[in-house]
Amino acid sequence: MEFYQIYNPLTAHPFECSQNYMEFIPCHALKPYIKCFWGTPKPIVSKVENAENQENSTREIITPDTCMDIIFRVNFTENRIQSSFCGIDDRTFSGGSKNDKEEVIFTFGIRFYAWSGILFAEESMRNTRNQFFDAGYHFDKIKRKIEAMLFDVKDMEELIAVSEKILLEQLKESRKNSLVTEAVGIILANKGRLQAEQLSKELHISNRQLERVFQEYIGISPKSLSAMVRYQYLWNDILFTPQFNILDGVHKYGYTDQSHLLRDFKKFHSINIAEAKRYAMKDVAFLQDKI
Repeated sequence: MEFYQIYNPLTAHPFECSQNYMEFIPCHALKPYIKCFWGTPKPIVSKVENAENQENSTREIITPDTCMDIIFRVNFTENRIQSSFCGIDDRTFSGGSKNDKEEVIFTFGIRFYAWSGILFAEESMRNTRNQFFDAGYHFDKIKRKIEAMLFDVKDMEELIAVSEKILLEQLKESRKNSLVTEAVGIILANKGRLQAEQLSKELHISNRQLERVFQEYIGISPKSLSAMVRYQYLWNDILFTPQFNILDGVHKYGYTDQSHLLRDFKKFHSINIAEAKRYAMKDVAFLQDKI
């Protein structure tokens, strides 16, 4: 069974579907490696707002989703492209941008799973945690090929179709590391509950060796990945389990007690469970209004 079939990492706003942000499912061949393509379905005009309204309207919660992204931002007004790569974040922060003029912008993102970015990269994932880079440093060929068509593409569907061909050409299965694959499989099977020491014992390898391999292929430690995976499984339960019960979550995911679960969730999400659910479900209300 492929990892993506048992693990579904979510953002803080997983139901958002608007002119500012929409997710697109990759083709079958890329599903094991790419969580989604995302961005603005078409170029949009950025809006100028006064400072007070801007603070409230553009605040976006970015939570750890155990994914890494290549992001292309096309500015048609200034005729320029900014391409960046974001390594895995193990912290939460507020996003959003402030503009002092109107610009026509198009955004296109490729979201890789934690274990798969390395298979398309030209450099290791070492020192990428919580960092932004020019996409050319790790993904030079992908950057150059996709950038070459961004000003001429007609729509998102066409862009994704061509990008998928580029990605499949760049996919290097030979870069898979059997130790990383086995370790990730164990972490997911245990829903992040396994301690780093236990993981090392199961793999018959020292903590130091395992840490070194994870830094090279994923960019974070096994301990950090396990903690985020546990949080992601919990977040899925909060959103999709009718009448979610915190005490059931404590038992299911190996927390010491209810306070431990609540602290851990807020550490990754920056707000409590009730607030987080309201923030996520506001997108559902918006969609229902449109139907």
